[in-house]
Amino acid sequence: MHLKMAKKTYDLLFKLLLIGDSGVGKTCLLFRFSDDAFNTTFISTIGIDFKIKTVELGGKKIKLQIWDTAGQERFHTITTSYYRGAMGIMLVYDITNPKTFENISKWLRNIDEISREHGVPFLETSAKANINVEKAFMDLAQAILNKTPGRDTEGPRGGVDIHTNNSGSKRCC
Repeated sequence: MHLKMAKKTYDLLFKLLLIGDSGVGKTCLLFRFSDDAFNTTFISTIGIDFKIKTVELGGKKIKLQIWDTAGQERFHTITTSYYRGAMGIMLVYDITNPKTFENISKWLRNIDEISREHGVPFLETSAKANINVEKAFMDLAQAILNKTPGRDTEGPRGGVDIHTNNSGSKRCC
């Protein structure tokens, strides 16, 4: 009997995490990016879930494995175990709830246990209005691709000032 090897349909696999407080819109961002859908019904994520989307960047097919974590404190031990294998993390907060932005520092401390770098890009998104969702995921994937060993990178490799937007003007968070 001859077994055929399945042809790999991608060049690279990137594991991404969405983290932040409960109810900030992590699942909405994921569904908008993966399925181009938006649901107004709030259903809290239990533990952790993921979706896969393959994108093309720099002539490479990249499979994005995007993990959606629960924001409730009771799931903290489950979700932090997923940080270790992550190649990119998206911190999510609700602009209508200042407490969720204040809690970003708590989430950064959790990440800091794994990585000491804090060059964190800032981008406002809206899953409901479909604003910057695709850009957020693609920019994160591009940043990972740029740091992939053995790849020639173009442009700066440093962090991004989270207090400026793309035009360079100061913006309040």
